[in-house]
Amino acid sequence: MTQMRISDAAELLGVSDDTVRRMVDADRLPATRDDAGRLVVEGAALAALAQEIARPAAVGTVADESARNRMRGVVTRVVTDTVMAQVEMQCGPFRIVSLLSREAVESLGLEVGSVAVASIKSTNVVVGVPQ
Repeated sequence: MTQMRISDAAELLGVSDDTVRRMVDADRLPATRDDAGRLVVEGAALAALAQEIARPAAVGTVADESARNRMRGVVTRVVTDTVMAQVEMQCGPFRIVSLLSREAVESLGLEVGSVAVASIKSTNVVVGVPQ
């Protein structure tokens, strides 16, 4: 299962490290210690929390950003069949859904809790793993 440091979780949620630590202290986000003794959270738990706290954009607003957006987020759901897959991500307040081949999902190692990047151009969304 994917684990990430507090600072990475904070970046994905769009909050401070201290906010994530308070969420851990309040038992809102479970955490453990890794082999180096650092506090880490499970990617799946972070994905669930990201969905819970996401706020959709107001109706009628227009993004001021280029159509070649790259949005970093956490995978919240993966549904596969024999050929295709549906990958859902929470990128800040935005829920992104992409259809791609099952082979691509396996090759990228995408699973609930994985960090990925959605590249958006026109009506196509390309999901990849950050470098």
